[in-house]
Amino acid sequence: MEDGDSCIIFAISNINDYAMTKETQPEGFEMPVMQGKKMMLIINPISGTTGKAGLDRKAVKCLSPLGVDVDVRYTEYAGHASELAAEAARKGYAGVIAAGGDGTINEVASSLCNTGVPLGIVPAGSGNGLARHVGIPIDFDLALKVVAQQFPLDVDYGTVNGKPFFCTTGVGFDAAVSHRFATQGKRGLMMYIKSMIETYRNYESETYTLSANGHVLTQKAFVVAVANASQYGNNAYIAPNASIRDGLLDVMIIHSGDILSTARVGMDMMSGYLDKNMNITTFRTPSVVIYRSAEGPAHMDGEPMILGDILDIRCHKGALKMFVPKDHSTFCPVITPVKSTLSGLGLGLRHLFSHKG
Repeated sequence: MEDGDSCIIFAISNINDYAMTKETQPEGFEMPVMQGKKMMLIINPISGTTGKAGLDRKAVKCLSPLGVDVDVRYTEYAGHASELAAEAARKGYAGVIAAGGDGTINEVASSLCNTGVPLGIVPAGSGNGLARHVGIPIDFDLALKVVAQQFPLDVDYGTVNGKPFFCTTGVGFDAAVSHRFATQGKRGLMMYIKSMIETYRNYESETYTLSANGHVLTQKAFVVAVANASQYGNNAYIAPNASIRDGLLDVMIIHSGDILSTARVGMDMMSGYLDKNMNITTFRTPSVVIYRSAEGPAHMDGEPMILGDILDIRCHKGALKMFVPKDHSTFCPVITPVKSTLSGLGLGLRHLFSHKG
């Protein structure tokens, strides 16, 4: 991209989220002394579609030169990652690295909120929404280098009725898809698309009442999504302008429509233009309460669950420390999704040929 292009790739990150020079380091920025410290690497061996063999050795090779002792743990059951991260926080570890999908990231991060212990991410899931938002590469070696750069920032997280989330939460069609996707025997983007098609055939929109910013809105909606970060994962940008450092949540209401308008929503989500879609109502708020007629499906960071008829959703500003890249380009519709997709394809090809070799 040339200097005169309309969307310039800066040597800093998203203006709302990062600052990359010493002169403009944001409030909460720290450069920790790693020498003689311990970090815990928590690996979910069954998440996503990517094998994790050798990840423990890669982490030791990357962090040992910094004087870091890497304590490698493997999850054995649901909730185990949260327990391990809480142990690391109690023992004063210099950081906890979560290797897994968004569900694993959620478990680890939930135990690190308000502790001052930074979260590192090695994306190894099928969506990797939070990692993609902050620009952590979908590559083990490069993701570990982000931790080694030692740039932790204070970032926001959200809660639904007290339960933490870090990317998105929502009700409606996306929640129904998450429930169906969880029953599939395989993971990955194609299985998610298959789940979307199967769910859409019989899906009926519901009526929701939202209370936020001193206003009340009742609307029949296809989806009500509340975003802390910009995407669901797999470069699907549900809230392309969301920031994890502004203390606000982006609420996206996708109205009911025909198959053509719904398809347009899908295309705009993948291109990063969803906030410009005429079938969308969007606003920002530090908190929102969603009322519906009965309990039903919901999702938090892509994980399906059944929640009640009232969802009290709040943003907690700067309550989590997270290692982020020093260099991450600002988001630009179309360009950023295409670059990220091509990067993922390139990584997949490199892994394919390296295994054949």
